[in-house]
Amino acid sequence: LIMGLEEPDEGSIELGKYNITVNNVLPGYTKTGRLDELADSKAKTLNVAKADIEESWAESTALNRLAEPIEIASVVLFLASSDSSYITGHNLAVDGGRFKA
Repeated sequence: LIMGLEEPDEGSIELGKYNITVNNVLPGYTKTGRLDELADSKAKTLNVAKADIEESWAESTALNRLAEPIEIASVVLFLASSDSSYITGHNLAVDGGRFKA
């Protein structure tokens, strides 16, 4: 993690000469304790069922579901491995097609 970089391409240019890759992982809605807390809070604020909030989040993705933590972790693991040694300067959205592009 490099703090203070606006974009990963800044870091990739600066650190590439040392064969260091710099990428960002941009996770979408992921089934975590924190997301569960946010769903509870939003449901209370809107006076709706928590399941309705989770369903609306899932429906905002092309895959119509929330991510499992292992799906995000797998991408991070790949980017930390030698298999991604020629990938640098990217923002990688791991969000199930959140904006249904």
